[in-house]
Amino acid sequence: MLLEAVPNVSEGRDTETISALSGSVSRSPAASLLDCSSDPDHHRSVLTLAGSAEGVEEALLGLYREAIDRIDLALHEGVHPRIGAVDVVPFVPLGEATMDVAVEAARTLAKIVARRFDLPVFLYGEAGRNPRWRLPAGIRRVGLGELGKLLARDPAWAPDFGPRRLHPTAGATLIGARGPLIAFNAVLASDHLDRARFLARALRESSGGLPAVQAIGVPLARRGRVQVSMNLLDFRRTSPLTVVRRLRQLASGIGEEVVETEIVGLVPRAALEGTSPRELGLRGFDESKFLEARLARAGLIQG
Repeated sequence: MLLEAVPNVSEGRDTETISALSGSVSRSPAASLLDCSSDPDHHRSVLTLAGSAEGVEEALLGLYREAIDRIDLALHEGVHPRIGAVDVVPFVPLGEATMDVAVEAARTLAKIVARRFDLPVFLYGEAGRNPRWRLPAGIRRVGLGELGKLLARDPAWAPDFGPRRLHPTAGATLIGARGPLIAFNAVLASDHLDRARFLARALRESSGGLPAVQAIGVPLARRGRVQVSMNLLDFRRTSPLTVVRRLRQLASGIGEEVVETEIVGLVPRAALEGTSPRELGLRGFDESKFLEARLARAGLIQG
């Protein structure tokens, strides 16, 4: 039974730390590190690994250990919302694995992480038990400082596992199970943050936009531009091509331009059927960004 895990870690700038985090995953013999994508403005790294449930669990425990040793959220500044050094860890079933297998892996890891690292752990997605944090945004939106207060005083905010207080340097963590998600970003030609936020609001499902789309507008200080940062929760409901077409239409209406798009991490080949990287405006995309290509390279599936 093959599982994918896509941990998001709150470090995207220090190359030594990023290398150490990647190395901690690579040391597990029963899991393969498929990709590591980092962004300094988001101050975040997204790792993709796959293997057996036991192998992925071992690799993730190594990642937690390394991240807790090296990351102090009190010193962390980035445009992406976060609550933990290891912010979120989703399990995704691959091949013949079922969602039940991913849920069981998520809940098993959550128990161990809470006990071993003294971290509050919230279960989300298909592994979740509390509808308040069915999606990570349900917790992230309160902010790390407010989350610490809620943990201490409000029984409704008790974590699924672990203490009712934040870890002093590593915060809290979200562990869950879900289907394939595409982290999809669009860079605008200007530095007008209000425009990026307007476009994000028009695109996201919660504001009446496209189904299964989450979006926020963020500044990219190092590029002198702004970005619409999105999660496509179900590419079968809303594909990257649908998002790009709608975004370009909306941007044109306010005198803005989409200069490029990017996929963070890997993407299932089926998500780009009927289109091309050129049509989507994807920067730096090639065959190796397909999940199936990396799985075959790692010997986990036949190429």
